[in-house]
Amino acid sequence: MNSKILSVDYGDARTGLALSDPTGTLAFPAGVIHERNAADVAAQIIQIAIQNSAGTVILGLPKNMNNTLGERADKTLALYELLKKQFDGVVILRDERNTTKSAQRVLVETNTRGKKRKKVIDSLAASILLQDYLDSTIAERG
Repeated sequence: MNSKILSVDYGDARTGLALSDPTGTLAFPAGVIHERNAADVAAQIIQIAIQNSAGTVILGLPKNMNNTLGERADKTLALYELLKKQFDGVVILRDERNTTKSAQRVLVETNTRGKKRKKVIDSLAASILLQDYLDSTIAERG
């Protein structure tokens, strides 16, 4: 793998980001975009991907537990379309069910509370999404 991967946990007010290492083995939290406008979020995602030499963007798709798509998923699909049109790299949708719950569990276990939790939960969720993706691609490569 010759470029990094950027993972995105898209939210109404905050969008969490994570980046892989260049080998595509480990995911690291990479901050949060504080923006509500989808076009502005897409532009910032693309700018961050370019700045970090990320050739692939993984966008978390928030499916319901019964595998249906709700309002949040519709907003994510609209962002996906914007990214596909504007980003020169690869954009992949990936089921993100339970990533935020997993992030919350990690923050409870590490006793992270209040404002600090709010600051890191979105990028941690993006990291969990990305690490899951990286682990699955490593398994496929054998």
